[in-house]
Amino acid sequence: QVQLVESGGGLVQAGGSLRLSCAASGRTFSSYTMAWFRQAPGKEREFVARINRRGDTTVYADSVKGRFTISRDNAANTVYLQMNSLKPEDTAVYYCAGTQSSYGLSYYYNRSAYDYWGQGTQVTVSS
Repeated sequence: QVQLVESGGGLVQAGGSLRLSCAASGRTFSSYTMAWFRQAPGKEREFVARINRRGDTTVYADSVKGRFTISRDNAANTVYLQMNSLKPEDTAVYYCAGTQSSYGLSYYYNRSAYDYWGQGTQVTVSS
């Protein structure tokens, strides 16, 4: 089992940057596929980015491609989301999620693929 704690959210102007971190407990972090999701008020939680266990394969939602970068440090039990060129529509609560299960690649876009979730961190982008 793993516990996930996000940090790094805040208020930023459009065009600015933020770096989110997700610290994981336990000694098996490298066995987890990790992802970031976000949920804006009144909307469904949506996929943002995913990174494989070794950290050498990443996938992004079209809405963030080229602006956001997901990365991980398995020695530090941490996954990151670097967010650049932020837009007001990026405003949401951001959640990190993890799973040890293996699925077809397309399934990782789904919330149900992930067994462990953090509590979320608020990101607000002002125009």
